[in-house]
Amino acid sequence: MQHLVDTTTLSDTQIQQLLHDAKTFKKQRPPQLLNDKLLITLFFEASTRTRSSFEVAAKRLGAAVVHLDPGKSSTKKGESLEDTFANLCAMEPDGVIIRHSENDAPGILADMQMTSVINAGAGNYAHPTQALLDLFTMVEHFNGDIEGKTIAIVGDIVSSRVASSGIRLFTRMGMKVILIAPKPFMPKSDLHQYETLEDVIDKVDVIMSLRAQLERHASPIFDDYQEYAQHYCINHDRLGDRDILVLHPGPVMRNIDISDAMLEDERCKVLEQVKNGVYMRMAILKLLLLDS
Repeated sequence: MQHLVDTTTLSDTQIQQLLHDAKTFKKQRPPQLLNDKLLITLFFEASTRTRSSFEVAAKRLGAAVVHLDPGKSSTKKGESLEDTFANLCAMEPDGVIIRHSENDAPGILADMQMTSVINAGAGNYAHPTQALLDLFTMVEHFNGDIEGKTIAIVGDIVSSRVASSGIRLFTRMGMKVILIAPKPFMPKSDLHQYETLEDVIDKVDVIMSLRAQLERHASPIFDDYQEYAQHYCINHDRLGDRDILVLHPGPVMRNIDISDAMLEDERCKVLEQVKNGVYMRMAILKLLLLDS
């Protein structure tokens, strides 16, 4: 039984297969490969892009999808996560797609070996499908040649499971990752760290901007996020005419993370990431439910 708890559970061959399948699916919609499969989505945290992307991916492959709202489930009545999962598995789904605030929740469920578990984001540690779709977007942009490219991750890195998963995957694929953030947003890391983008702007090939995750901070870090934006917003003044790919996992706080004008710039691939997310998640479902 194959799970996707983090990209570290995937072999190099599997990662290359995912990239190949996503590219193939983007060129031509595949047949209903999963028309006899049933998936359950279990999102304990709010999600727009990830949940809808998984549902679209599953339905494009012919699978049925059932969404359980944890806010109306027995977990609100004191039932444990494990018992909720076991009861769902008694209905014999082919996979459960879970988002949870605890880092180890997807791993705990995967270890129960009751059905395939796909991590759709957990705590501040892992969001493997986002890392994979970001990798796909970069591989596509650079025509497969990402080894040695430098990506600057900018923003609330310490709170970001996107950054955490991305760092592990991008370095594994031969990219150089540097971190740019004010001190309260910077995690402990052996990677090169800077407080301003201007220090390294001429050395980077990709900028990944992150949202300031206010909901994960016990108290406000900044009194005024316009002050933060003056130093970290990705805009034309900061980038000039440099040939730098701009990414963001969404949702974007306009004119704080990325300026309105930059969101319309051809170097910014935010909507392309959303599009590629469907194809990558189709590839992931194929890998876990058919190929393993």
